This record gives sequence, C-alpha cells and structure tokens, in this order.
Amino acid sequence: TRSMPRTQFAARYDFRVPGADPATRQEVFARAVQQAAYVDAHGVDALMVSEHHAADDGYLPSPLLVASAFAAVTSRIPITVSALLVNLYEPVRLAEDIAVLDHLSGGRVSYTFGLGYRPVEYELYGRSWSTRGREIEERIGAVLDAWAGGTVTPPPYSQPHPFLFYGGGSPAAARRAGRLGLSFQPQHGDPQLQATYEQACRDAGREPGLVLRAPDDGPANVFCAERPEEFWERYGHHLLADALAYQEWHGEAGSYVVDRSRTVEEMRAAGVYVVLTADDLVDRCRSGEVRLVTSHPACGGLPAEPSWESLRLVCETVIPAVRAG
Repeated sequence: TRSMPRTQFAARYDFRVPGADPATRQEVFARAVQQAAYVDAHGVDALMVSEHHAADDGYLPSPLLVASAFAAVTSRIPITVSALLVNLYEPVRLAEDIAVLDHLSGGRVSYTFGLGYRPVEYELYGRSWSTRGREIEERIGAVLDAWAGGTVTPPPYSQPHPFLFYGGGSPAAARRAGRLGLSFQPQHGDPQLQATYEQACRDAGREPGLVLRAPDDGPANVFCAERPEEFWERYGHHLLADALAYQEWHGEAGSYVVDRSRTVEEMRAAGVYVVLTADDLVDRCRSGEVRLVTSHPACGGLPAEPSWESLRLVCETVIPAVRAG
C-alpha cells in the first residue's frame, strides 16, 4: 500500500458547469490549462481529470484530450485519468491514444480503468449494461495485448505500458484487478478489499501491485479563502450544485466523497467540502487531520476570481508552510 509520509496536494477537474453558455464554458477550459501550468510550477503532487457522459452540466466526456492539453503545458507533475470508462472505447484505438499521450507526457499520465455506474452512458454508446463486467475484462485484455503484441505503433514510451489501476468499491472489482494484473484503487478504505485483491493476484500467480486506498475520512474538496464566510455566501451555490449532481448519480450508494447535504448551510457542517483560511489549513495539515488536500478549482462552475484565490493560497502559502514544517 502506498504510504503517505507527508500531506499530499492534488488538483482535480471535471468541468461540470451547470447552465453555462459556450463562452463561460470555454473560459473554464482555458483557465484549467493555465492552472495546470501554475500547479506544475508550485509543487502540487498530482493533476486529476475524470470522465462522464450525457451530463446536462457538461461534465468532461473526453479526459484524454484534457490530459494532453495539461501535458503540453507541464513538465513535472503526474497526471491521472480517474476513471477511464473502458467499455465506451474501441480497444485498439484506446491503446493507440494512450501510447501517443504517453510519449507526449514523458510517461507522466496514469489511468484508473473503471466500469462506470450510470446506465445512460452505456445507452449513449450502444453498450450492454448487463454484460459490462465480462466486457471490461475483454477490452482491457485487448488493450494490454495490443501493446504487448506490437499491434500498436508506436509502442508506449513507458515499458511495458503506462501505470494502470483498476478502480471499484466491490469485491468483484478487487478480484478483477487481480486477474488482470493491474494495481488497485478502491473507492473507500475498507481493508478487506485490499485483502481480496491481494489474494486474487496470488491466485493468478503474480505478486500484488500497488493498492491506492482512499482516505477513511477528511474533506474530499478543499478551498482556501481569506474570508471563508464570504466565500460560502457568494459561491456556496457552486459547491452545492456539484454535491447535488453527485447525489443524483450515486443514489443511495455510500462514498466518503458524496455529500448528502441539500443546502449550503448543511454543506458547511458536513465537512466534505471545506473552505478554510490558509493558516487553518496549514494547522490541519501539520496536525495530521488533513492528509490529502484536493483542490477543485472549477467546482460547479466556480468563477475565476475565487478559483485563482483558492489555488494561489494553497500553492503559495499552504504548501511552503507545510513542507517547511
């Protein structure tokens, strides 16, 4: 299991902007590319992009394109696509695109392969929902075979291929990761999932890969502001829109990243989305209360001014203070 000797800092983007006109949406994409270069220069540990389809709010359907744009303006920071919905891709083309991006990024892009959890996405692509488990194993196997067998040219820069996780929150997902020979990224911190994965690896005759377990607690989305009260009053509705959309998608399924609040006031008390001063966040990091600081600079269409303020406070005040301490 990956240990976390110090607080980790990440920035994630999903481009969910409810009700946006094209100009507003384009500004969020352009800003994200600028911010990718900024966090690369200021010591953030990871950039994360996600994938969903058929979302009224414009949730990112093309993570490889955004990862490519991020790779083009960065030189150091690891980039992760989490999760990539493999069943919605043609395997050989996916293997080609990943191989090219591997060269563009110098091997800095990793992937968490996943099934997805929204039937509407499968309907959009004409894929079968009922056979999705079997088909993802076939498609991942085809991607791996394309790299190993020389079908794909050029082959990936990383050998034998970029770093791959399989993601999921069930014992079936843990066993699938083991059978496929991938590392495992469970959606929650249940140690039994890790044990199931490790046994599946050994049953398949291989040593277990890396297990990247989610934190058991702590905030899922962190924002910094000089005046948190004012941030909540002016921009809390953007955070609430993000939370409500995930509630609709997840239904009753549990996850530490899903906030069940129905109002901004409830969100402030729930602690899944937090708005802190830089000093408060430094203290929480130093105490061990917060081990993973995930910035969400465009959360729910957050405008440019609070987005940049939060990111700059994290990068220019919090990170130097935490690492110096």
